[in-house]
Parts: sequence; C-alpha cells; structure tokens
Amino acid sequence: MSTFTSSTSINRPIHEVYAFLADFNNHQKLMPDNIQEWISTADEAHFSIQNMAKLSLKIESRMPDQEIIIVPAAKPPFDLKLKWSLSFDNDHTDILFTIDADLNMMMKMLASAPLQKLADHETNSLTEILS
Repeated sequence: MSTFTSSTSINRPIHEVYAFLADFNNHQKLMPDNIQEWISTADEAHFSIQNMAKLSLKIESRMPDQEIIIVPAAKPPFDLKLKWSLSFDNDHTDILFTIDADLNMMMKMLASAPLQKLADHETNSLTEILS
C-alpha cells in the first residue's frame, strides 16, 4: 500500500471545515483542472480524469468533526481509500488528507507523483476556499 499525505491548518472552527468536507458536492471545488464530467450528490461523485480514467467515489463513513472516509463506488484501476482527518487546536482546525493506494511497481512509478500532487492540490484548495 502506498500512502500520500498533505496537511494544512485553517483558521476556522472544526464544524465549518467538517460541514464543507462532509458534502461531496463541495469536493469539485478542491479538484484540479484535469477533472471533468463531475456529477455528485452529498454522498457520491462520478468524474473522469482527462486522458486517463473514470472514477466513482462514495463517502463510506463520517465521524462528525473528526474524519471522513471515501472509497470507490465502482471498481477502480487500483484499490484506494481517501481520508480527511480533522482536529481543533485553539483557534484553528488542523487537516490531514491521506490517499492510500494499492499500487503495483509499474503503477507506483506512474501514479505516485500525480497522487501526491492531487493530495497537495486538494489541501491547498481547501485552505484557499475556507480562509
């Protein structure tokens, strides 16, 4: 299993950050420009990655003001799990975004950089939107 992480800290109450992340409709705002054909509900999202693959994701579990776990809704090219972990410290919310991907050696060489870039892009976008 390969793990890609990115963290940020936002000067907002944890319940506001959680409320934003708990609704999959908001995740389109976090995605990079190569994400196309976005269709979502509060619990699921379907989209394509330009010149690559189509993905369907769903929120598997929500722990209010703590954690959101996202898993594939349909069979992906490789197994993966996305997790948003939240904690509140004084006047800001600390956020850790983790992508766990089951990559074989060839896929690891091809997908590691884009997956880390995605993790960083999502946390940077979240910071811009909620700051």
